[in-house]
Parts: sequence; structure tokens; C-alpha cells
Amino acid sequence: MAMTVDGHDAAVRRANAALETYTLSGDGWRRSPGETLQHVLADLLHWCEDTQRDFDAALEHARARHAGKNSPSA
Repeated sequence: MAMTVDGHDAAVRRANAALETYTLSGDGWRRSPGETLQHVLADLLHWCEDTQRDFDAALEHARARHAGKNSPSA
């Protein structure tokens, strides 16, 4: 099932809000968007280690979810 345009836009807004937290904190403003994303992913890897979560499994599920819903439809 394709993600609706509204669902896609909502997902992008949530991601922007999460990344904005990193961009606006500390020296985050000095990072490019790509560097900020890398920083977030590295922090999530640390969080997964500390909480015994499987980052690779979560990423695999996220990719499957995205592949199934990545085509916004009108």
C-alpha cells in the first residue's frame, strides 16, 4: 500500500523536527545536513547498544516499511 501524500509529508515533518534538535544544539549548526544525519545515526547506534536493541534489524524493518509506502499517491 502506497503512503499518501499527507502521510509522506507528515513523515518528513517528523524527521525534520528530530534533525532540527541536533542542528540547533551545541555545535550542530556547524554541521551539514549529511553530517547531522550521521551524528543522529551514531547516537542511535549508541542507544541501541545501551538498551540492547538490534539497530540492523530495526533498519531492515524501516527499509521494508519505506519500500512498501515510499510512493506518495494523490
